[in-house]
Amino acid sequence: MARDTAARLRTVELVFLIAVGGFAGANLRHLLSLVVPGLGGTFAANVLGCLALGFLTYEAELVGVLSEETSIVAGTGFLSSFTTYSTFALEAVQSPTFVGAGYVAASYASGFAAVLVGRRLARSLEAVGEW
Repeated sequence: MARDTAARLRTVELVFLIAVGGFAGANLRHLLSLVVPGLGGTFAANVLGCLALGFLTYEAELVGVLSEETSIVAGTGFLSSFTTYSTFALEAVQSPTFVGAGYVAASYASGFAAVLVGRRLARSLEAVGEW
């Protein structure tokens, strides 16, 4: 019985953490859209999100300093609300064909590159930890 209660409380805790992260990510995304409207804001949010998720993923794999809760708040909560695939797809379709195609290509290339930069940053922490 106590184990079931603990598992339920853990689930509630994780849902709450995701909600807090999601609230922060959605609000920062809105602020970014006010500062950098249109394609530029969506592009910036998605590339920054790729960088951060690349870092979080490889930090957990290589270093493991951040707690599971931090990864859940930042990755599942914050970054899921901060980045936006649906807006990216809609803006690409609504843009003139050449602009939309360039936007898609630049977004994917930059997103992949940002994940690699995030991995490099996590690896640099791994190297620091070996000292």
